[in-house]
Amino acid sequence: MSRLGCCLVCYSKFEQKGLMEFVSSFDLSSFYDYATPSKVVLWLTSIFSGIILCVLAYPSTAILSSLAFKGYGKLSSADKIEWNNRGISTFHALFVSSASFYLLILSDVFNVKSHDDVVITRSSTLSDAILGISIGYFLTDLAMILWNFPALGGLEYVLHHGLSIGSITLSLLSGQVHIYVLMVLFSESTTPFVNLRWYLDIADLKSSKLYIWNGIALFFGWLVARIFLFLFLFYHIGTRFDEVKEFFLFGFYTLIMVPSVLAVLNIFWFWKIVKGLVKTLTKTKYSK
Repeated sequence: MSRLGCCLVCYSKFEQKGLMEFVSSFDLSSFYDYATPSKVVLWLTSIFSGIILCVLAYPSTAILSSLAFKGYGKLSSADKIEWNNRGISTFHALFVSSASFYLLILSDVFNVKSHDDVVITRSSTLSDAILGISIGYFLTDLAMILWNFPALGGLEYVLHHGLSIGSITLSLLSGQVHIYVLMVLFSESTTPFVNLRWYLDIADLKSSKLYIWNGIALFFGWLVARIFLFLFLFYHIGTRFDEVKEFFLFGFYTLIMVPSVLAVLNIFWFWKIVKGLVKTLTKTKYSK
């Protein structure tokens, strides 16, 4: 056999070995054991419920806005699409952040003292439903972003939604690390402030006190929910690293990579928030 033939055979064996290691890293057997028929029905119902809620929230936002804000009818078609789209994200943010707060703080699902099992393997029917609804929302919103690209957001939003869908789906199917996914979902609590800022801007109310106070609330909310909370998440992972590394290989790398990328995006957006707040406060100071 020629040297070229030997090289091709060796490369083929190496490629097959790498492929087998990659496939084994998914640990599909654990998925099959965890995905009972009742859970599959719950997952699919939750995902489709999330999609349906988004579809209903879009026209509902348009109707309520036309009644509450006289200038809504004067908006361009592009602004109306974004206005209604932000209504969907506001609804999702309020719902998912409230549910995450309940599960993480008020319930005993992830209370270390209330169960004997490892905290990263804990889940509940409610946490499954919340994750499924969020997948439905991110799928719908991503479809709208791509359809209207780049009017509703650039590549950073596509990256954010893509990572969110992948990591939430992986957690849902495996029944693991729900606690960390819920921490990240709680950070959506800042979204209503972001959307209100845009609404006030498009309504030509940037000089109002509400705009200033909302900017201050956004600054502190983002600092707590998207900076400090992510630092606590990484600290939590570090203190339980022996438990986390037992997560199947692909899931382990996803758990480390996705929050890291989202943290970088959060810092990038936080810098823009700080610049905007400083600009607004400076303008207000000199206008007096």
